[in-house]
Amino acid sequence: MQEKTISGFSKLSKVDKVRWVVENFFADPEEAGRGLMSFWHKDEEQQRVLDGFSENTISNYYLPYGVAPNFMVNGKLYTVPMVIEESSVVAAASSAAKFWLSRGGFHAKVLSTRKIGQVHFCWKGDSARLFRHFGELEKRLRRDAAHLTANMESRGGGVLDIELLDLSHLEPDYYQLKVSFETCDSMGANFINSVLEEFGSTLEIFVQEHPAFEGEEEHLEVVMAILSNYTPECIVRAWVECPVDALGSGCNGMSPEEFADKFAKAVRIAHIDPHRATTHNKGIFNGVDAVVLATANDFRAVEACGHTYAARDGQYRSLSSCSLEDGVFRFWLDLPLALGTIGGLTRLHPMARRSLELLGNPGAEELMEVIAATGLAQNFAALRSLVTTGIQKGHMKMHLMNILNHLGATEQEVEEATTHFQDKVVSFTAVREFLKSFRKKKGSLA
Repeated sequence: MQEKTISGFSKLSKVDKVRWVVENFFADPEEAGRGLMSFWHKDEEQQRVLDGFSENTISNYYLPYGVAPNFMVNGKLYTVPMVIEESSVVAAASSAAKFWLSRGGFHAKVLSTRKIGQVHFCWKGDSARLFRHFGELEKRLRRDAAHLTANMESRGGGVLDIELLDLSHLEPDYYQLKVSFETCDSMGANFINSVLEEFGSTLEIFVQEHPAFEGEEEHLEVVMAILSNYTPECIVRAWVECPVDALGSGCNGMSPEEFADKFAKAVRIAHIDPHRATTHNKGIFNGVDAVVLATANDFRAVEACGHTYAARDGQYRSLSSCSLEDGVFRFWLDLPLALGTIGGLTRLHPMARRSLELLGNPGAEELMEVIAATGLAQNFAALRSLVTTGIQKGHMKMHLMNILNHLGATEQEVEEATTHFQDKVVSFTAVREFLKSFRKKKGSLA
């Protein structure tokens, strides 16, 4: 067994990286090496592109790529790509899409597309003087960053507003340039960060050169310049609505009125109780993240922003809401989504390109609407199960194949188990007992 520390690992060839890893961390290095290399893309050029996305890559990690058809959003039909390992999510989204297809479909509207970046700095000088000369500073900031913003401005975007904030009551000497951006169809992270770093340099130079700050150069220190993943003004609303009595077939044995009442109460509980809200919102992100991943957007940023938004009033709450007024059932969510359809991996990743083509090559705002509708569909499907049959019946039925694979079922056993559990609740124990009984019976007949 070799030493498990190494210098210069990143400089090794890919094969040598694999060799070092398997020889140091696997009981059967030869078998582990074959396994890792079996997931390399057969097309060397495609693999080169994939390797370039990250560092120290030794293999690829596959997730299922599924689709949910029959999504009508703003009168347009979509088949939505979803990358997720949980089959019940795709099934649930597809079921909700089909349910609402005959009831007007999903509606969605982008409310705002502003994104935020910040230059955090310390200022030990005269606060009033800093604010008095901010107008000059803003002009200088925009001028010095013009070489970075020109291309974005030609597409209708760029720097929108620049604010100077005094936050020294929270942290001694702490100030901030809060900058809002429009990045059009790109997520814009690199653009925003480049502009902010330029702003930081300009701020330092401005104080050094301006006669009003003579002798105060040492009073300024830029701490950091970085975008914020909290984008409460880059937000989309998605909703469904229909007369309560039109809910009919979706009520699983309840009257439409009973179903609507119980459904609305379940949503209100998620507004009241953070424990329930966390699971409730996780269900929304089951749908959201699956499409964000399929289009090679940043699901980590989307999740962080969404959960922050859910706690914007100081308590973590449901992202979705429900109302019953004048005999109309209405279910909606407001979701902050900073997405891109150009730049980043959206065009580099071969499957992301396919996803966007499948969706009709949407711009960022249209993609926001589709993803919000998918999150709402997933939430509707989960709540419908919870307030009627319970979550486990459908959820575990979708996991039957995973359980059978785990227990090493043959093709014949899979076929028999699928038939057996058609009208029964699936559990790991029940499937194991069925296979045990089936194998015993089969052995006695042999």
